[in-house]
Amino acid sequence: MSDVDTGTRLPRVLRLGVARTGYEVRTFFRERDAVVFIFAYPIIMLAIFATVFGQDGATVGPEPGIPFAQYFLPGMLATGIMLSSFQHLAISIAVERDDGGLKRLRGTPLPSSAFFLGKTGEVLVTSLVQTALLLAAAALLFGVPMPTTGTAWATFAWVFVLGTAAGTLCGVAFSSVPRSGKSASAVVTPIVLVLQFISGVFFVFNDLPTWMQQVASVFPLKWMAQGMRSVFLPPSAEAWEVSGSWQHGATAAVLLVWAVAALVVGVRTFRWRRRDDG
Repeated sequence: MSDVDTGTRLPRVLRLGVARTGYEVRTFFRERDAVVFIFAYPIIMLAIFATVFGQDGATVGPEPGIPFAQYFLPGMLATGIMLSSFQHLAISIAVERDDGGLKRLRGTPLPSSAFFLGKTGEVLVTSLVQTALLLAAAALLFGVPMPTTGTAWATFAWVFVLGTAAGTLCGVAFSSVPRSGKSASAVVTPIVLVLQFISGVFFVFNDLPTWMQQVASVFPLKWMAQGMRSVFLPPSAEAWEVSGSWQHGATAAVLLVWAVAALVVGVRTFRWRRRDDG
């Protein structure tokens, strides 16, 4: 390949990836049921838990405690990232494969790298919008205080980026597991729900059974939620963690390992055609 080809190939792929991102985002917002579920679910769950458990000024932890809305916000942020990345891609790609969309796309001049850049761009856009909506609702409706330091927002940024990357790559890799597009939701959704229950999203993680904590520690959602807690909870809450610390290093390591492992698995197993299509 000539130097000219080498120098022009990457910008071309990036341009196509940006264009594909625009297409994927427009397609996503046309699916009203997916939009409502992915954007509204974390806000609705935060409202339910804050209202039910936060009656009469009840709080979490030792006195004076933390308001329930503030404590559950980090878990809902982590859940939102998981819905926008892992769950959405694992289901939507399986559906696209089942209806022949991926096979037809494979026959076009569009590079596969541009297709995956488009999916990644879509997840980034939807995750940012969803996160902004959830933070606005938490601050305006429930009075949850937002971080005031650059360090806290920097932590939020890297947890968000690594969590989104891990969720996106896992979603692409897992999209080959469902046997059909119709079964994708039935396969993916229960996994997401179970992970929410054992990862400290709906309950105080330290109150869960030890075996459940150990199982949850294998998966990214627990670490995303813990990383977000380090941003939105006061420093004193660090002592409530099982390890007695926020474990930022472990959080980054686990999310990176899942991202790399999912990338390797996805490269080896991703299918453009249905199982019965050769």
